[in-house]
Formats: sequence, structure tokens, C-alpha cells
Amino acid sequence: MWKLVSVLWISLLSGHLLAQDAGLLIKNRADPWVYRAAADSYYFTASVPEFDRIELRHSSTIQGLAKADAKVIWRKKHQGPMSANIWAPEIHRIDGAWYIYFAAGKADEPFHIRTYVLKNSAADPLQGQWQELGPLNTGWDSFNLDATHFQHKGQHYLVWAQQDNNKSYNSALWIAKMRSATELELPATLLTEPVLDWETQGYKVNEGPAVLIKHGKVWLAYSASATDHRYAMGLLTASVDADLLKTESWTKAPRPVFFTNDSLKRFGPGHNSFVLAEDGVTDLMLYHARDYKDIQGNPLLDGNRHTRVRPLYWTELGELDFAQDQPD
Repeated sequence: MWKLVSVLWISLLSGHLLAQDAGLLIKNRADPWVYRAAADSYYFTASVPEFDRIELRHSSTIQGLAKADAKVIWRKKHQGPMSANIWAPEIHRIDGAWYIYFAAGKADEPFHIRTYVLKNSAADPLQGQWQELGPLNTGWDSFNLDATHFQHKGQHYLVWAQQDNNKSYNSALWIAKMRSATELELPATLLTEPVLDWETQGYKVNEGPAVLIKHGKVWLAYSASATDHRYAMGLLTASVDADLLKTESWTKAPRPVFFTNDSLKRFGPGHNSFVLAEDGVTDLMLYHARDYKDIQGNPLLDGNRHTRVRPLYWTELGELDFAQDQPD
């Protein structure tokens, strides 16, 4: 049996617990990322359907992000690097400054996707100037995206998705320590490749990593397969005392932990982020999904992936349960 860390998350839903679709937070925003700067300070960014800009929102509550103004803090270039497919921005606070990691292609090569970095030294990332710091060097040049940062035992880490030019898959997940917000200690360590059946539906993909550290473990969620109804989430775990740069330190769940549920009209859930609720106790997951299965044309061009929010569940033994059959 599993128990909810906080049974009632009234502060999140502002009295709307009985709303038919209470889990829907922001429409038409995929790859959601939320950063908790304080108990009453949340910053949100995500992929926009046009793939042409980076937006940033701020609110004192998670639910308030839905109505918060979306400030455009950066727009794509007209040509060259960073001129197409602006994907999956994430905002992080590192060593006293704000950084946004995002993926981008070129207008004449849209899928020449690489990771780029923006920096803002202002106390408030909605103020000040965002400086372009260029591409992030991951050790070799190939398709890469979805960089996420986390800190553990005083050490900064980066996890991201990248193609191995010697393999047939689209992307695997890699990890490296960080010397700074823009420099990695290389070479990187391979975490997981798309080798399971559920990870290779349509495309062979491991991407969208997000990290949560709790109950003596480092939990790393990721997404896999094509971005239609086959998109789903997997899970890696490691002990908090393990060497996170050793592949063998990580255990990979053999089956997806969160995936399409027709009865709940939840199709292709994935690319999540974890965050603490306002109470400082309840763990939440923001993720995107569609509410219908059939898509006309390329799923990437279907902009109806919506940001949703749900509480995380924990077993009596401290194991993470995504409550696949429970509504948001």
C-alpha cells in the first residue's frame, strides 16, 4: 500500500480539489520545468508550440503559474546556431547566478540540435539581461539536448541526452561533474541507453532527465520513445552514498513507471520536473501529456501537449510510486 506524503494539497489547488481536470496547469506548454527559489517563489519555463522563444513565469504558488504573465526573455536567431527548434529550456540557480540550458537547431538544419546556455546575474531572473554564453561542450559533437542540473553533497552535476555516433539510437543519457555552470569534467559517464522494448517505440530515445533526492536514494526519471501516445517515463535509482559517475551505481527499472492511460485520457506523458509544494513537504511532479491519442502528421508539430501537475506517492518502505492508475 502506498501513502500520499501530504493527503490534502489544498494550497496547490486553492479549493478546487473537485474540479474535473484539476491536474491541468498550463495549456500548450511541453517539457515543463519549475524552479523553487523559496517557499513562496516559483519560476516556470517550457517549450512553446512555435519553438521560437524562451518564456519565463513567476508566482508565489504552483497554481498561480497558470495565470502568471509569460515574459519572453529570449528569441531565436534568424539564421545560424540557435535559429530553429528552441526546445526544453530549464532555469537553474548556480553559484549566485541564473542559467538557462536549452536545445536549438539551425534554420537550414533544424535537427542540428545542440545545447546552449544563457546567464543572468540579476537577483530576479525576470529583470537584468540574459547573456548568450554559446554551446555547452559535452566532449563530442552530436545531437544533444535536455540538460538538467542537480547538486548532491556539495558537488554540481549535469545530466543530458546525446547521440553516440557509433550507435544506432537517437539519444542516451549521460552524466558529468561540473567545474562551473558552463564547463564539465570530462569524459562523461553513460547512464542509460534505449535498449528496452518500451524505449524504442517509433524512435530509440532516452531523454528528458529530472532528479529527485530523497529517502536515501537519487531518483532519476527520464522519457523514452516517440513523442506521441507511446511516450513514457522510466526510472533510474542510485544510493545517495554511491559514486554517481559509475554506470553500475545505477539501477534501471525494467518497465515504464508512468505511461499512457486511456481511461484517464492521459496520452504520452513525460519530460517531467520535480518540485516541493508550498508546504515544503509534498513532492510534486510537473509533466506534459495530450488528452487525445490520434495525431495528424508529425507529433512534434502537434502543440497540444499540456503541462500537468500531480503529487508523488511514497510506499511505506520509502519507494517512489508514480500512481499510474490515479488521476491528477
